[in-house]
Amino acid sequence: MAPRPLRVSVKDEVATKEEDLSTKQEDLDLIVAPEGADVKLKDIISLWTTNIMQMYGEADSVDGAPVAEGSLEDLAGEAPLFIALESYFKQTGSIYKLAFGPKAFIVVSDALAAKEILKTKATSFDKGVLAEILEPIMGKGLIPADLETWKIRRRAIVPGFHQKWLQAMCHLFTDCNQRLCDKLDKIAEKGEVVEMEAEFCSVALDIIGKSVFNYDFGSVANESPVIKAVYNTLREAEHRSTFYFPYWNIPGASMVVPRQRRFQADLKVINDVLTKLIREAQSSREAADVEDLQDIDYTASSDPSLLRFLVDLRGEETTNKQLRDDLMTMLVAGHETTAAVLTWSAYLLATHPDTMAEVQAEVDEVLGQTPGRPSFDDIKKLQKVRHVIAESLRLYPEPPILIRRALEKVELPQGGTDKKITLLPGADVFIAVWNLHRSPDLWDNPEKFDISRWTKPFTNDKLGGWAGYNPELQQGLYPTETATDFAYIPFGGGIRKCVGDQFAVMESTVVLSMLLQRFSFQLACAPEAVGMVTGATIHTKGGLPMRILKRK
Repeated sequence: MAPRPLRVSVKDEVATKEEDLSTKQEDLDLIVAPEGADVKLKDIISLWTTNIMQMYGEADSVDGAPVAEGSLEDLAGEAPLFIALESYFKQTGSIYKLAFGPKAFIVVSDALAAKEILKTKATSFDKGVLAEILEPIMGKGLIPADLETWKIRRRAIVPGFHQKWLQAMCHLFTDCNQRLCDKLDKIAEKGEVVEMEAEFCSVALDIIGKSVFNYDFGSVANESPVIKAVYNTLREAEHRSTFYFPYWNIPGASMVVPRQRRFQADLKVINDVLTKLIREAQSSREAADVEDLQDIDYTASSDPSLLRFLVDLRGEETTNKQLRDDLMTMLVAGHETTAAVLTWSAYLLATHPDTMAEVQAEVDEVLGQTPGRPSFDDIKKLQKVRHVIAESLRLYPEPPILIRRALEKVELPQGGTDKKITLLPGADVFIAVWNLHRSPDLWDNPEKFDISRWTKPFTNDKLGGWAGYNPELQQGLYPTETATDFAYIPFGGGIRKCVGDQFAVMESTVVLSMLLQRFSFQLACAPEAVGMVTGATIHTKGGLPMRILKRK
C-alpha cells in the first residue's frame, strides 16, 4: 500500500524528522496509565495501529475521510494553523484527514459532526493532545482533566456561578473597569496612541483575580512580578500548543533550556501566591450547605470569590493541589478569552464606525449619557452590545480549534450527505471552530461583521439534519450552541462546555458598554497591519494601536 502524506518539499525535510520525533514522544505520553493502573500492550498497539491505518491505504477504506493535499509550509508558515485548516476545508470538504509522518488528524468543520463529538458521544472522547500541553500548567483543572476528575470538580464548581453571585460580579466588573476608563481618559486628553490589547489583558486579569480568588493584581496601573509570571506562563502555554516538537518532555530540559527554567520559576511565583490564598481562605473557613452559600449577599461581602465558595462548601474536601489546579485553570481560561473578545470587538467596531455609532446609541439609551455603571438588569437590555460580542466570537473564536481524542470507535455524520466518517480508538480530532463560524453553508455572508444576523433565523435545506439558527431558542445572554445547532460553539458545547460562559459575556458587556459610553475607538494603523497570531486564543500580531476619542 502506498502512503498518502501531505506534499513535503526538500527544505521541510528537517522539520518532518522533528515532527516524527514529536509524534513518538507524544504517543508514548498517551499510554501513561492513571495512577495505580497497568499499562497494557494492547493500548500501545491500538494507538499506533490507528495512526498507521489512518495514514496508509485508500482514503475511504478505513475512516472514509479524504486526505488534505497540501504542504507542510502551510502548517509551519507565518499564518496561524487555523488559516491553513480553512484552506484545506475549502478544497477538501467539511471533514478531512490531515496526515504527515506516521500521524494523522481528523479535521471537523461540520456542525452535525461537532454535535456528535461534543454532545451525543461526549463521553467517547477526552482532551488528548490538549491535556498533555496544559497538564504542567493546569494540572487536573476542568479543561485538561480526565472525565472522572472533571465530573467531580464540575459538581463542586458550577453551583458557584449562581445568579446572586453573578449579579454581585457586575459591581466588581465596573470597579475594575473604572480604573481603565480613568486611564484612557488621560490618554485621550493627551491625544496619545494606546495599545488596547494590552489594556484589555490588564483589566481582564484584574477582574479574574478579584472574582476567582479575591486577589488584586492591579495590572491596569502597574506591573508586579506576579503579573509578569502570569503572562509568561500564558505565553508558554501558547508556545507549547504550536511548537512541533515537545522538547520540554526531555528529562532535564527544565534545568538546561533557559526558556523552561524561566517557566518553572514563573510557575513557582504563581503557585506561591495561590498556596498562600488557599491557606488564608481555609484558615477562616465557615462550612455551609450550597443553598446557604447561594443565599449570601455577595455585594456586601468582603470576599465574594469562587475560592471562598469552594472552601466553605460543606462536603467539599478537595486537596490543596486540586484547588490550585481549579484556580489556575480559571485564571488562564477566564483571563485569556475575555481579553481576546474585547480586543477583536474593539477592532471590529473601529473598522465599522456606522455599527459603532448604532451601538453607542443603544448604550446611551440604556445607561444615559452621563458616565455610569451598568447593572445586571442593564446587561439584559444591552442587546446590540452583546451582539457585537457574539459577532466577535463568531469571527474570532476563542479558541479557534477544539481538540479531542476518540476513546472508542465513533461514526461521525456529515451534513448534506449520508456518508459516515469512522473514527478509530486513539484518533485525534481537531474541531475547526474558525471554519464552522465562517462556513457559507451555515451562515449568510459569513465573512461580514453583521450584528443584525443574530435577530434573524437562518437555515439551509441542503444540510439535512441541521436545524439551523433559531433566535427564539437562545438561552441566557448569547446565542448558544442549542440555538445554532452547533454551528456556533465559542464556549464549546455539551457536557464539557465552559462553565464560565455567562460570566464571560457579562464581563465583556460591562467593559465594552462603559468604554463606548465614554469613548470612540479609532485604529492608529491600517486594518491589515493588525494581523493574527494564535496559541490558546487569537491575538493580534503586533498589538492593537488605537486613538481613544472622548465622546461629546
